[in-house]
Amino acid sequence: MGWQEAYASKRTTADEAVRRIPRGRPILIGSGAAEPIGLVEALGRQATHFADNTVVHLMTLGPAPYTVPEMAEHFRHNAFFIGSNVRGAVHEGRADYTPVFLSKIPDLIRSRRMPVDVALIQCTPPDKFGYVNLGVSVDITVAAIQSARLVIAEVNPNVPYVHGGGFIKMDRIDAWTWNDVPLIEHLPEEPGEVEMEIGRNVASLIEDGSTLQAGIGMIPDAVLRALTDKRDLGVWTEMFSDGIIPLIDGGIITGKYKTIHPGKITASFTFGSRQLYDYIDRNPLFTFQATDYVNDPRRIAEQHKMVAINSAIQIDLTGQVCADSIGTKFYSGIGGQVDFIRGASMCPGGKPIIAIRSTAKDGAISRIVATLTEGAGVVTSRGDVRYVVTEYGVADLLGKSIRERALALISIAHPDFRAELLHDAKARHYVFIDQIQPRGRYPRRLERRVTAKGADPLLLRPIRPIDEPKLVELFYSMSEDALYKRFMRVVKRVAHQERQYFLDVDYHDNMAMVLETCDPVHEPEIVGIAQYFRDPETDFADVGFIVRDTWQGKGLGRILVEEMVRLAQANGMKGLTADVLASNNAMLHLFRELGHDVDTEMESGVCLVTIKFKEDGKNQDGGKK
Repeated sequence: MGWQEAYASKRTTADEAVRRIPRGRPILIGSGAAEPIGLVEALGRQATHFADNTVVHLMTLGPAPYTVPEMAEHFRHNAFFIGSNVRGAVHEGRADYTPVFLSKIPDLIRSRRMPVDVALIQCTPPDKFGYVNLGVSVDITVAAIQSARLVIAEVNPNVPYVHGGGFIKMDRIDAWTWNDVPLIEHLPEEPGEVEMEIGRNVASLIEDGSTLQAGIGMIPDAVLRALTDKRDLGVWTEMFSDGIIPLIDGGIITGKYKTIHPGKITASFTFGSRQLYDYIDRNPLFTFQATDYVNDPRRIAEQHKMVAINSAIQIDLTGQVCADSIGTKFYSGIGGQVDFIRGASMCPGGKPIIAIRSTAKDGAISRIVATLTEGAGVVTSRGDVRYVVTEYGVADLLGKSIRERALALISIAHPDFRAELLHDAKARHYVFIDQIQPRGRYPRRLERRVTAKGADPLLLRPIRPIDEPKLVELFYSMSEDALYKRFMRVVKRVAHQERQYFLDVDYHDNMAMVLETCDPVHEPEIVGIAQYFRDPETDFADVGFIVRDTWQGKGLGRILVEEMVRLAQANGMKGLTADVLASNNAMLHLFRELGHDVDTEMESGVCLVTIKFKEDGKNQDGGKK
């Protein structure tokens, strides 16, 4: 008998198929949009046939009749990732949750530590060689098919053929039903302005040629929309949605630099719109593989500049990430977060990122907290976390002390909660007792590369509250003469209180800009700083700057002062004032060359400089209050 005859002989109805499942045996259901809805509904209709059958799966998008209270004697669900359709049952104790790394599930199934005796899958009709295709979800389903004693397939002609590891020989299927229904769609929500700002902040960390873990949801979609100026991005991700299509069509996602499957998009599963399902159908650009392959941190680490973007429910001031529970209530799952965070951490040039809104419940609570809510679990440890991104900026926690972490996270928390977070941090002795509160929203738009004479490009950027250690290093690298010219006194020590003077900025009335090296290997160093502080009575701002001795003579002072002029003008100030030693001819000459009216007055060896802005400078672009 040929495969066609064998295939035809295995056809049955959904009700007849599920009645072949023995009582007490664990059943795995296909994931996401690959849920075999007809078979799942048959489980509900045939419930009296079952007793103590465990139903396991990753998140599914369709019905979950096995979780209703009336089914308690027949089924008990065990979630590897908690979706909205089973969350109530988990919270009420009628279903279980198993926290597990997504990369580990296939091996646990094969070893029968997580036994699967029955696999209910959705697939395409067989091709001319007798192979069906799993379509939109390969993930843990392949391992289940390999391990199950009974495989029942729902054959659906609407399932797309997807290249990769999702081809299954027809003779592995014991029974099948026909169900010509559209795949479940998961239409993306439109990102709001908060998500778009988070997306822009994340995009600022992504370099050309990077490989992305591109998930699903408003924040991942916002990140993808912010990547239109990037080039030759690759994708290695457990899942993706519609947001990648414009980047593929626009030539931004090319996979040119991917080390494994170059030129292709590698994933484990997807769900989204009908357009997405049609787009991946027989498209050689895509290859779907099992999660023990895609989520293996070692393979993730082999990618070119791997960027892993994940989310969280809460992050405490030490950097601990809770992503699967709200207090004692389990909400979702570990999923692939740790797999990708660790893989990206091990990757040369890799960037692990946690991206979250700063608040929840319409701004009523902060997602950045002093301590995690009682009962909340740590999914990603403080030792694994690097970048945390909110709409208020980016906190880089790599190699940072608890004091530095707390301050960095407070600076990107919502302003409404910063005072409370700082108070709690002081009470726990995380920060100095006199630590000032970070103000304002970091104006990332002011960052730009500049070129100094005979030197590599530098980054000109606003100062951050976490720059204090870099300021310490800058000050103590300076010669006594340079410090004397800046402070007009002998400086042996720059105390914490004085350093905060440079950091207490609101990015409008009080502003500081730094010049920083752009070394791709070593931690950047600040080589120059300029700041102004507005006098509200006169609308003039007092300005000062300092450049590291070894960088003097390269035009950095001019770059810094011209930037201060530009920002002060744009922020509505009438001019600048400065106190300059009469012997500091270089600084006096620089001020006179700015192209504005300059008045000077000598007093006890100090030149009091007043720079009055001309009217034609008011249209320059700066920040907004």
